Amino acid sequence: MKFCFALLLMLVGFTAFSQNPIDGKWKGTRETPNGTFEINYTFKVDGTALTGTWTTQFGESKLENGKVDGKKFSYSISFNEMTISNTGELVSDNEIVVKNERGEMKLTRVE
Repeated sequence: MKFCFALLLMLVGFTAFSQNPIDGKWKGTRETPNGTFEINYTFKVDGTALTGTWTTQFGESKLENGKVDGKKFSYSISFNEMTISNTGELVSDNEIVVKNERGEMKLTRVE
């Protein structure tokens, strides 16, 4: 009985401290009228909250209003007095698809 209880505690502990697969550094590219530019994201999941940053050649900003629901998530980005709402989904361990009113972008994990 003690062995079963100890095993259960270990499994719960590993689950509680395991990293969410969305966590980490990701990159993608976006086509614009001014050409292609790279976007880098750093995502951090804490329960159902998503925080992090996005970085382009123009600078870095924090993600706002981030939420996670399983493999799906949402957040907004503010720049130049504009806010863009985004939704995303973890497609595989190494691919995320992000969508907003400007289109869809695939992100790949950066090791």
